[in-house]
Amino acid sequence: MSPLDASTIAQAIAALAAVLLLAWGAARLARQRGLVTTTPGRLAIRAACPLDARRRLVLIACDGREALLLTGPGGDQFLGWLPAP
Repeated sequence: MSPLDASTIAQAIAALAAVLLLAWGAARLARQRGLVTTTPGRLAIRAACPLDARRRLVLIACDGREALLLTGPGGDQFLGWLPAP
């Protein structure tokens, strides 16, 4: 018998189908229980402005609020929350 006979291939396909079915069921159950949401993330980059060749000012939004970050080779700094409009 060769290692790739018909029964071996059928077993491999059946095992793959079983794993995919289990993964689909687990994902569906997680969504139903509220463990996973399909809504967009709560953190988003609104704009980025390069200050020079190494530093950048980044405007982010998190939970409906906006904040400024300064990124660069010396590390990232949180500059603060912007006032609500």
